[in-house]
Amino acid sequence: MSPALASLLTTVFIAGLFIRESRKDDSPSPALWIPVAWLVITGSRFVSQWLALGQPQEFNVTDGSPIDAAFFLACMVMSVAVLVRRGVKVADVVRWNGWMVAFLAFGLISVLWSDFPFIAFKRWIKVLGHPLVALVILTDPNPKKALVVVMKRCAFLLLPVSVLFIKYYPEYGRGFDPWTGEAFNKGVGINKNYLGYLSMVFGLFFFWYLLIARKLEDNWERRSEILLSAGLIGMALWLLHMADSATSLATLVIGVGIVLAMGSRLVNKRFVGTYVVVTVLACILIEATFDVYDTVIQLLNRDPTLTDRTKVWADVIALQPNVLLGTGFESFWLGSRLEVLWAKWWWQPNQAHNGYIETYLNLGLIGVFLLGGLLISTFRNICSQFLEDSDMARLRLAFLVVIVFYNYTEAAFKGVHFIWTIFHLIAVNYPHSALLEGERKRAGRRIAGQLTTIRRAAVHGGRAHVSRWVNPPRGEWRKRLRSTTSRTQTPPH
Repeated sequence: MSPALASLLTTVFIAGLFIRESRKDDSPSPALWIPVAWLVITGSRFVSQWLALGQPQEFNVTDGSPIDAAFFLACMVMSVAVLVRRGVKVADVVRWNGWMVAFLAFGLISVLWSDFPFIAFKRWIKVLGHPLVALVILTDPNPKKALVVVMKRCAFLLLPVSVLFIKYYPEYGRGFDPWTGEAFNKGVGINKNYLGYLSMVFGLFFFWYLLIARKLEDNWERRSEILLSAGLIGMALWLLHMADSATSLATLVIGVGIVLAMGSRLVNKRFVGTYVVVTVLACILIEATFDVYDTVIQLLNRDPTLTDRTKVWADVIALQPNVLLGTGFESFWLGSRLEVLWAKWWWQPNQAHNGYIETYLNLGLIGVFLLGGLLISTFRNICSQFLEDSDMARLRLAFLVVIVFYNYTEAAFKGVHFIWTIFHLIAVNYPHSALLEGERKRAGRRIAGQLTTIRRAAVHGGRAHVSRWVNPPRGEWRKRLRSTTSRTQTPPH
Protein backbone atom coordinates (compact mmCIF):
# COMPACT_ATOMS: atom_id res chain seq x y z
CA MET A 1 0.00 0.00 0.00
CA SER A 2 1.34 3.41 -0.91
CA PRO A 3 1.85 6.01 1.85
CA ALA A 4 -0.67 8.34 0.18
CA LEU A 5 -3.40 5.68 0.19
CA ALA A 6 -2.54 4.70 3.78
CA SER A 7 -2.83 8.36 4.82
CA LEU A 8 -6.21 8.66 3.12
CA LEU A 9 -7.55 5.51 4.79
CA THR A 10 -6.23 6.63 8.19
CA THR A 11 -7.90 10.02 7.77
CA VAL A 12 -11.21 8.38 6.79
CA PHE A 13 -10.92 6.00 9.76
CA ILE A 14 -10.29 8.82 12.24
CA ALA A 15 -13.08 10.94 10.76
CA GLY A 16 -15.45 7.97 10.99
CA LEU A 17 -14.64 7.52 14.67
CA PHE A 18 -15.35 11.18 15.42
CA ILE A 19 -18.57 11.17 13.37
CA ARG A 20 -19.70 8.06 15.22
CA GLU A 21 -19.20 9.77 18.56
CA SER A 22 -20.92 12.97 17.42
CA ARG A 23 -24.11 11.08 16.51
CA LYS A 24 -24.76 10.05 20.09
CA ASP A 25 -27.69 11.62 21.92
CA ASP A 26 -25.57 13.39 24.53
CA SER A 27 -23.47 16.25 23.22
CA PRO A 28 -20.38 16.88 25.39
CA SER A 29 -19.27 20.35 26.37
CA PRO A 30 -17.10 22.15 23.77
CA ALA A 31 -14.74 23.00 26.65
CA LEU A 32 -13.52 19.39 26.63
CA TRP A 33 -11.47 20.17 23.53
CA ILE A 34 -9.07 22.09 25.81
CA PRO A 35 -7.82 19.02 27.72
CA VAL A 36 -7.86 17.06 24.46
CA ALA A 37 -5.47 19.57 22.87
CA TRP A 38 -3.26 19.59 25.98
CA LEU A 39 -3.04 15.78 26.17
CA VAL A 40 -2.48 15.32 22.44
CA ILE A 41 0.46 17.73 22.44
CA THR A 42 2.04 16.51 25.69
CA GLY A 43 1.54 12.90 24.59
CA SER A 44 3.18 13.34 21.19
CA ARG A 45 5.32 16.30 20.09
CA PHE A 46 5.16 19.96 20.97
CA VAL A 47 3.61 22.34 18.45
CA SER A 48 7.01 23.63 17.33
CA GLN A 49 8.15 20.04 16.71
CA TRP A 50 5.06 19.26 14.64
CA LEU A 51 5.63 22.38 12.57
CA ALA A 52 9.25 21.30 11.99
CA LEU A 53 8.31 17.69 11.20
CA GLY A 54 11.03 15.99 9.20
CA GLN A 55 13.65 18.62 10.00
CA PRO A 56 16.64 18.04 12.33
CA GLN A 57 15.70 18.71 15.93
CA GLU A 58 17.94 20.93 18.02
CA PHE A 59 17.82 20.26 21.74
CA ASN A 60 18.02 23.29 24.00
CA VAL A 61 17.69 22.71 27.74
CA THR A 62 17.17 26.30 28.83
CA ASP A 63 15.30 28.13 26.08
CA GLY A 64 11.83 26.97 25.13
CA SER A 65 9.95 27.74 21.94
CA PRO A 66 7.69 30.82 21.98
CA ILE A 67 5.21 28.84 19.89
CA ASP A 68 4.97 26.15 22.56
CA ALA A 69 4.77 28.75 25.31
CA ALA A 70 1.90 30.47 23.50
CA PHE A 71 0.05 27.17 23.07
CA PHE A 72 0.30 26.16 26.73
CA LEU A 73 -0.60 29.66 27.89
CA ALA A 74 -3.66 29.68 25.62
CA CYS A 75 -4.83 26.33 27.05
CA MET A 76 -4.40 27.65 30.59
CA VAL A 77 -6.22 30.93 29.91
CA MET A 78 -9.13 29.12 28.26
CA SER A 79 -9.28 26.65 31.16
CA VAL A 80 -9.45 29.51 33.66
CA ALA A 81 -12.24 31.15 31.62
CA VAL A 82 -14.24 27.90 31.65
CA LEU A 83 -13.77 27.41 35.39
CA VAL A 84 -14.77 31.00 36.16
CA ARG A 85 -17.90 30.62 34.07
CA ARG A 86 -18.75 27.43 35.94
CA GLY A 87 -18.34 29.20 39.27
CA VAL A 88 -15.36 27.19 40.49
CA LYS A 89 -13.87 28.92 43.53
CA VAL A 90 -10.18 28.97 44.35
CA ALA A 91 -11.02 28.55 48.04
CA ASP A 92 -12.84 25.29 47.30
CA VAL A 93 -9.94 23.99 45.22
CA VAL A 94 -7.48 24.81 48.01
CA ARG A 95 -9.68 23.28 50.69
CA TRP A 96 -10.10 19.97 48.87
CA ASN A 97 -6.52 19.70 47.54
CA GLY A 98 -4.31 20.72 50.45
CA TRP A 99 -1.33 18.47 49.66
CA MET A 100 -1.28 19.43 46.01
CA VAL A 101 -1.45 23.12 46.84
CA ALA A 102 1.38 22.67 49.37
CA PHE A 103 3.52 20.87 46.79
CA LEU A 104 2.95 23.59 44.18
CA ALA A 105 3.46 26.37 46.72
CA PHE A 106 6.81 24.93 47.83
CA GLY A 107 7.83 24.65 44.17
CA LEU A 108 7.08 28.35 43.74
CA ILE A 109 9.04 29.28 46.87
CA SER A 110 12.01 27.18 45.70
CA VAL A 111 12.39 29.50 42.71
CA LEU A 112 14.03 31.93 45.15
CA TRP A 113 17.13 29.77 45.65
CA SER A 114 17.37 28.49 42.08
CA ASP A 115 20.50 29.40 40.10
CA PHE A 116 18.17 30.17 37.18
CA PRO A 117 15.09 31.77 38.83
CA PHE A 118 13.49 33.10 35.64
CA ILE A 119 13.65 29.71 33.90
CA ALA A 120 12.41 27.99 37.05
CA PHE A 121 9.47 30.39 37.33
CA LYS A 122 8.48 29.86 33.69
CA ARG A 123 8.53 26.10 34.20
CA TRP A 124 6.43 26.45 37.35
CA ILE A 125 3.81 28.44 35.43
CA LYS A 126 3.57 25.67 32.84
CA VAL A 127 3.01 23.05 35.52
CA LEU A 128 -0.13 24.91 36.64
CA GLY A 129 -1.70 23.78 33.39
CA HIS A 130 -2.04 20.21 34.70
CA PRO A 131 -4.57 20.95 37.49
CA LEU A 132 -6.35 23.53 35.32
CA VAL A 133 -7.09 21.18 32.43
CA ALA A 134 -7.94 18.43 34.93
CA LEU A 135 -10.53 20.71 36.55
CA VAL A 136 -12.14 21.35 33.16
CA ILE A 137 -12.96 17.64 33.07
CA LEU A 138 -13.77 17.20 36.75
CA THR A 139 -16.17 20.17 36.90
CA ASP A 140 -18.13 18.99 33.87
CA PRO A 141 -21.82 18.20 34.63
CA ASN A 142 -20.90 14.52 34.11
CA PRO A 143 -17.19 14.12 34.99
CA LYS A 144 -17.04 10.38 34.29
CA LYS A 145 -18.50 10.75 30.82
CA ALA A 146 -16.29 13.78 30.19
CA LEU A 147 -13.18 11.74 30.99
CA VAL A 148 -14.29 9.00 28.60
CA VAL A 149 -14.90 11.56 25.84
CA VAL A 150 -11.46 13.16 26.31
CA MET A 151 -9.59 9.85 26.36
CA LYS A 152 -11.47 8.61 23.30
CA ARG A 153 -10.70 11.72 21.30
CA CYS A 154 -7.01 11.56 22.21
CA ALA A 155 -6.81 7.87 21.29
CA PHE A 156 -8.61 8.45 17.98
CA LEU A 157 -5.87 10.88 17.01
CA LEU A 158 -2.69 9.47 18.54
CA LEU A 159 -2.96 5.70 18.08
CA PRO A 160 -3.84 5.49 14.36
CA VAL A 161 -1.34 8.19 13.41
CA SER A 162 1.38 6.34 15.34
CA VAL A 163 0.64 3.19 13.33
CA LEU A 164 0.69 5.20 10.11
CA PHE A 165 4.02 6.82 10.94
CA ILE A 166 5.74 3.57 11.88
CA LYS A 167 4.53 1.56 8.88
CA TYR A 168 4.45 4.13 6.08
CA TYR A 169 6.45 7.18 7.18
CA PRO A 170 9.60 5.83 8.88
CA GLU A 171 11.26 9.25 8.60
CA TYR A 172 8.66 10.47 11.12
CA GLY A 173 7.77 7.34 13.10
CA ARG A 174 11.17 5.70 13.50
CA GLY A 175 14.57 6.86 14.59
CA PHE A 176 18.16 5.87 15.32
CA ASP A 177 20.15 6.35 18.47
CA PRO A 178 22.69 9.09 17.68
CA TRP A 179 25.43 7.27 19.60
CA THR A 180 24.84 3.55 19.11
CA GLY A 181 22.95 3.67 15.81
CA GLU A 182 20.30 1.33 17.20
CA ALA A 183 16.92 1.67 15.46
CA PHE A 184 13.75 2.31 17.46
CA ASN A 185 10.08 3.08 16.84
CA LYS A 186 8.57 6.27 18.21
CA GLY A 187 5.24 6.83 16.43
CA VAL A 188 3.92 10.31 17.15
CA GLY A 189 6.39 10.74 20.02
CA ILE A 190 10.03 11.79 19.98
CA ASN A 191 11.46 8.51 21.30
CA LYS A 192 10.37 5.00 22.20
CA ASN A 193 9.58 5.91 25.82
CA TYR A 194 6.93 8.35 24.62
CA LEU A 195 5.34 5.66 22.47
CA GLY A 196 5.58 3.20 25.36
CA TYR A 197 3.76 5.22 28.00
CA LEU A 198 1.22 6.44 25.45
CA SER A 199 0.34 2.83 24.55
CA MET A 200 0.32 1.82 28.21
CA VAL A 201 -2.10 4.57 29.28
CA PHE A 202 -4.58 3.99 26.46
CA GLY A 203 -4.29 0.21 26.73
CA LEU A 204 -5.14 0.36 30.44
CA PHE A 205 -7.95 2.88 29.96
CA PHE A 206 -9.72 0.98 27.20
CA PHE A 207 -9.37 -2.30 29.06
CA TRP A 208 -11.26 -0.64 31.92
CA TYR A 209 -13.78 0.86 29.50
CA LEU A 210 -14.30 -2.56 27.87
CA LEU A 211 -15.47 -3.90 31.24
CA ILE A 212 -17.73 -0.87 31.68
CA ALA A 213 -19.21 -1.25 28.18
CA ARG A 214 -20.29 -4.81 29.00
CA LYS A 215 -22.81 -3.35 31.46
CA LEU A 216 -24.62 -1.16 28.90
CA GLU A 217 -28.31 -1.99 28.53
CA ASP A 218 -28.75 -1.23 24.83
CA ASN A 219 -27.55 -4.25 22.83
CA TRP A 220 -26.37 -2.33 19.76
CA GLU A 221 -24.51 0.25 21.83
CA ARG A 222 -22.95 -2.45 24.01
CA ARG A 223 -21.62 -4.40 21.02
CA SER A 224 -20.41 -1.22 19.34
CA GLU A 225 -18.50 0.03 22.40
CA ILE A 226 -16.99 -3.40 23.05
CA LEU A 227 -15.80 -3.65 19.45
CA LEU A 228 -14.36 -0.12 19.59
CA SER A 229 -12.54 -0.80 22.86
CA ALA A 230 -11.16 -4.12 21.64
CA GLY A 231 -9.85 -2.51 18.44
CA LEU A 232 -8.11 0.31 20.30
CA ILE A 233 -6.65 -2.15 22.82
CA GLY A 234 -5.22 -4.20 19.96
CA MET A 235 -3.73 -1.08 18.42
CA ALA A 236 -2.20 -0.03 21.75
CA LEU A 237 -0.70 -3.49 22.31
CA TRP A 238 0.86 -3.52 18.85
CA LEU A 239 2.39 -0.10 19.44
CA LEU A 240 3.65 -1.21 22.85
CA HIS A 241 5.33 -4.18 21.19
CA MET A 242 6.91 -1.90 18.59
CA ALA A 243 8.11 0.47 21.32
CA ASP A 244 9.89 -2.35 23.18
CA SER A 245 9.50 -0.50 26.48
CA ALA A 246 9.87 -2.87 29.42
CA THR A 247 8.69 -0.28 31.95
CA SER A 248 5.46 0.42 30.07
CA LEU A 249 4.78 -3.29 29.55
CA ALA A 250 5.32 -4.13 33.21
CA THR A 251 3.15 -1.25 34.44
CA LEU A 252 0.36 -2.16 31.99
CA VAL A 253 0.28 -5.70 33.37
CA ILE A 254 0.12 -4.31 36.91
CA GLY A 255 -2.67 -1.89 36.01
CA VAL A 256 -4.78 -4.56 34.28
CA GLY A 257 -4.35 -6.82 37.31
CA ILE A 258 -5.62 -4.08 39.63
CA VAL A 259 -8.65 -3.35 37.43
CA LEU A 260 -9.57 -7.04 37.43
CA ALA A 261 -8.92 -7.55 41.14
CA MET A 262 -10.87 -4.47 42.25
CA GLY A 263 -13.82 -5.52 40.08
CA SER A 264 -14.08 -8.91 41.73
CA ARG A 265 -17.01 -9.58 44.03
CA LEU A 266 -14.63 -11.31 46.44
CA VAL A 267 -12.98 -7.97 47.24
CA ASN A 268 -14.70 -5.99 49.97
CA LYS A 269 -14.60 -2.37 48.81
CA ARG A 270 -14.55 -1.15 52.41
CA PHE A 271 -11.09 -2.63 52.98
CA VAL A 272 -9.30 -1.60 49.77
CA GLY A 273 -6.73 0.39 51.73
CA THR A 274 -5.95 -2.61 53.92
CA TYR A 275 -5.56 -4.86 50.88
CA VAL A 276 -3.10 -2.48 49.25
CA VAL A 277 -1.01 -2.03 52.40
CA VAL A 278 -0.85 -5.80 52.98
CA THR A 279 0.10 -6.35 49.34
CA VAL A 280 2.91 -3.79 49.52
CA LEU A 281 4.29 -5.34 52.72
CA ALA A 282 4.08 -8.80 51.17
CA CYS A 283 5.98 -7.61 48.08
CA ILE A 284 8.71 -6.11 50.25
CA LEU A 285 9.02 -9.36 52.22
CA ILE A 286 9.12 -11.50 49.07
CA GLU A 287 11.72 -9.23 47.47
CA ALA A 288 13.91 -9.38 50.58
CA THR A 289 13.61 -13.17 50.70
CA PHE A 290 13.71 -14.31 47.07
CA ASP A 291 15.22 -11.32 45.22
CA VAL A 292 12.32 -11.16 42.76
CA TYR A 293 13.50 -7.88 41.22
CA ASP A 294 16.54 -9.42 39.55
CA THR A 295 14.41 -12.28 38.25
CA VAL A 296 11.93 -9.86 36.68
CA ILE A 297 14.78 -7.87 35.10
CA GLN A 298 16.13 -11.06 33.56
CA LEU A 299 12.69 -12.07 32.26
CA LEU A 300 12.33 -8.67 30.61
CA ASN A 301 15.81 -9.12 29.12
CA ARG A 302 17.06 -5.87 30.59
CA ASP A 303 20.38 -4.72 32.01
CA PRO A 304 20.52 -5.02 35.85
CA THR A 305 21.70 -1.39 35.96
CA LEU A 306 18.60 -0.37 33.96
CA THR A 307 20.77 0.92 31.11
CA ASP A 308 23.15 2.75 33.45
CA ARG A 309 20.28 4.40 35.33
CA THR A 310 21.42 3.18 38.74
CA LYS A 311 24.91 4.58 38.10
CA VAL A 312 23.47 7.94 37.07
CA TRP A 313 21.39 7.99 40.26
CA ALA A 314 24.54 7.81 42.34
CA ASP A 315 26.19 10.60 40.34
CA VAL A 316 23.28 13.04 40.49
CA ILE A 317 22.70 12.50 44.21
CA ALA A 318 26.36 13.32 44.82
CA LEU A 319 25.93 16.60 42.89
CA GLN A 320 22.85 17.70 44.85
CA PRO A 321 24.00 20.76 46.85
CA ASN A 322 21.16 21.06 49.39
CA VAL A 323 19.68 17.92 50.92
CA LEU A 324 16.76 19.69 52.55
CA LEU A 325 15.71 22.26 49.92
CA GLY A 326 17.16 21.03 46.64
CA THR A 327 18.44 23.16 43.76
CA GLY A 328 15.12 24.91 43.07
CA PHE A 329 12.12 24.09 40.94
CA GLU A 330 13.30 22.00 37.95
CA SER A 331 16.71 23.64 38.12
CA PHE A 332 19.07 20.71 38.69
CA TRP A 333 19.66 19.94 35.02
CA LEU A 334 21.00 23.38 34.22
CA GLY A 335 24.42 25.03 34.23
CA SER A 336 27.60 23.38 35.45
CA ARG A 337 25.91 20.23 36.79
CA LEU A 338 24.63 19.38 33.32
CA GLU A 339 28.09 19.92 31.84
CA VAL A 340 29.65 17.55 34.39
CA LEU A 341 27.12 14.80 33.72
CA TRP A 342 27.27 15.15 29.95
CA ALA A 343 31.05 14.99 30.07
CA LYS A 344 30.83 11.61 31.81
CA TRP A 345 27.83 9.99 30.12
CA TRP A 346 27.87 9.71 26.35
CA TRP A 347 24.06 9.51 26.08
CA GLN A 348 23.71 12.96 27.69
CA PRO A 349 20.96 12.45 30.29
CA ASN A 350 18.60 15.34 30.99
CA GLN A 351 16.60 13.70 33.78
CA ALA A 352 17.30 11.28 36.59
CA HIS A 353 15.04 8.58 35.12
CA ASN A 354 13.44 8.27 38.52
CA GLY A 355 10.60 10.55 39.57
CA TYR A 356 11.42 10.45 43.26
CA ILE A 357 15.13 11.15 42.81
CA GLU A 358 14.21 13.92 40.35
CA THR A 359 11.97 15.50 42.98
CA TYR A 360 14.75 15.19 45.56
CA LEU A 361 17.26 16.89 43.25
CA ASN A 362 14.99 19.87 42.63
CA LEU A 363 13.04 20.21 45.89
CA GLY A 364 15.09 18.23 48.43
CA LEU A 365 13.69 16.11 51.22
CA ILE A 366 10.87 18.60 51.81
CA GLY A 367 9.71 18.15 48.22
CA VAL A 368 9.86 14.35 48.51
CA PHE A 369 7.84 14.54 51.73
CA LEU A 370 5.18 16.72 50.08
CA LEU A 371 5.06 14.43 47.05
CA GLY A 372 4.60 11.43 49.36
CA GLY A 373 1.78 13.25 51.16
CA LEU A 374 0.14 13.99 47.81
CA LEU A 375 0.33 10.32 46.77
CA ILE A 376 -1.09 9.11 50.09
CA SER A 377 -3.85 11.73 50.03
CA THR A 378 -4.81 10.66 46.50
CA PHE A 379 -4.89 7.03 47.61
CA ARG A 380 -7.18 7.84 50.54
CA ASN A 381 -9.57 9.78 48.31
CA ILE A 382 -9.72 6.85 45.91
CA CYS A 383 -10.47 4.41 48.74
CA SER A 384 -13.37 6.56 49.90
CA GLN A 385 -14.75 6.70 46.34
CA PHE A 386 -15.10 2.90 46.19
CA LEU A 387 -18.28 3.19 48.26
CA GLU A 388 -19.79 5.72 45.81
CA ASP A 389 -18.52 4.79 42.34
CA SER A 390 -16.42 1.63 42.38
CA ASP A 391 -15.91 1.61 38.60
CA MET A 392 -14.31 5.04 38.55
CA ALA A 393 -12.37 4.30 41.73
CA ARG A 394 -10.69 1.20 40.36
CA LEU A 395 -9.56 3.08 37.25
CA ARG A 396 -8.09 5.81 39.45
CA LEU A 397 -6.39 3.24 41.69
CA ALA A 398 -4.94 1.41 38.68
CA PHE A 399 -3.54 4.64 37.25
CA LEU A 400 -2.14 5.67 40.64
CA VAL A 401 -0.26 2.39 41.15
CA VAL A 402 0.95 2.41 37.54
CA ILE A 403 2.28 5.97 37.90
CA VAL A 404 4.00 5.13 41.20
CA PHE A 405 5.81 2.18 39.58
CA TYR A 406 6.48 4.00 36.32
CA ASN A 407 8.40 6.71 38.14
CA TYR A 408 10.91 4.16 39.38
CA THR A 409 12.67 4.12 35.99
CA GLU A 410 11.34 7.35 34.44
CA ALA A 411 10.87 10.87 35.82
CA ALA A 412 7.26 11.82 35.13
CA PHE A 413 6.61 14.09 38.14
CA LYS A 414 7.90 17.09 36.23
CA GLY A 415 7.30 19.57 33.42
CA VAL A 416 4.42 19.14 30.99
CA HIS A 417 4.78 15.38 30.95
CA PHE A 418 1.79 13.36 29.69
CA ILE A 419 1.91 11.04 32.73
CA TRP A 420 1.96 14.08 35.05
CA THR A 421 -1.31 15.24 33.49
CA ILE A 422 -2.87 11.78 33.92
CA PHE A 423 -1.85 11.91 37.58
CA HIS A 424 -3.67 15.21 38.05
CA LEU A 425 -6.79 13.73 36.46
CA ILE A 426 -6.95 11.18 39.28
CA ALA A 427 -5.47 13.34 42.06
CA VAL A 428 -7.34 16.65 41.81
CA ASN A 429 -10.40 16.55 44.05
CA TYR A 430 -13.40 18.79 43.43
CA PRO A 431 -16.67 17.31 44.77
CA HIS A 432 -19.59 17.63 42.40
CA SER A 433 -21.74 18.75 45.33
CA ALA A 434 -19.68 21.93 45.64
CA LEU A 435 -20.26 22.65 41.96
CA LEU A 436 -24.01 22.09 42.31
CA GLU A 437 -24.12 24.33 45.37
CA GLY A 438 -22.38 27.07 43.42
CA GLU A 439 -24.85 26.65 40.57
CA ARG A 440 -27.78 26.98 42.98
CA LYS A 441 -26.31 30.16 44.45
CA ARG A 442 -25.77 31.66 41.00
CA ALA A 443 -29.36 30.80 40.03
CA GLY A 444 -30.61 32.46 43.21
CA ARG A 445 -28.59 35.58 42.45
CA ARG A 446 -29.98 35.71 38.92
CA ILE A 447 -33.56 35.46 40.18
CA ALA A 448 -32.92 38.12 42.81
CA GLY A 449 -31.43 40.37 40.15
CA GLN A 450 -34.47 39.94 37.93
CA LEU A 451 -36.84 40.77 40.80
CA THR A 452 -34.80 43.87 41.61
CA THR A 453 -35.03 45.00 38.00
CA ILE A 454 -38.82 44.57 38.03
CA ARG A 455 -39.17 46.56 41.24
CA ARG A 456 -37.00 49.40 39.92
CA ALA A 457 -39.02 49.50 36.71
CA ALA A 458 -42.24 49.78 38.70
CA VAL A 459 -40.87 52.53 40.94
CA HIS A 460 -39.50 54.63 38.08
CA GLY A 461 -42.67 54.81 36.05
CA GLY A 462 -42.44 51.50 34.30
CA ARG A 463 -45.51 50.11 36.04
CA ALA A 464 -47.54 50.10 32.82
CA HIS A 465 -44.94 47.88 31.12
CA VAL A 466 -44.46 45.57 34.10
CA SER A 467 -48.16 44.96 34.63
CA ARG A 468 -49.21 45.15 31.00
CA TRP A 469 -50.75 41.70 31.13
CA VAL A 470 -52.57 42.41 34.39
CA ASN A 471 -53.95 45.83 33.27
CA PRO A 472 -53.80 45.79 29.45
CA PRO A 473 -55.14 48.60 27.24
CA ARG A 474 -58.87 48.54 26.44
CA GLY A 475 -58.36 47.32 22.86
CA GLU A 476 -56.46 44.22 23.96
CA TRP A 477 -59.38 42.94 26.05
CA ARG A 478 -61.43 42.41 22.88
CA LYS A 479 -58.57 40.52 21.18
CA ARG A 480 -58.15 38.23 24.20
CA LEU A 481 -61.89 37.65 24.42
CA ARG A 482 -62.11 36.62 20.75
CA SER A 483 -59.05 34.37 21.13
CA THR A 484 -60.48 32.67 24.23
CA THR A 485 -63.89 32.21 22.57
CA SER A 486 -62.41 30.64 19.43
CA ARG A 487 -60.39 28.14 21.50
CA THR A 488 -63.34 27.04 23.63
CA GLN A 489 -65.90 26.64 20.81
CA THR A 490 -66.57 23.10 19.64
CA PRO A 491 -65.60 22.55 15.99
CA PRO A 492 -68.47 21.63 13.63
CA HIS A 493 -69.01 17.95 12.78
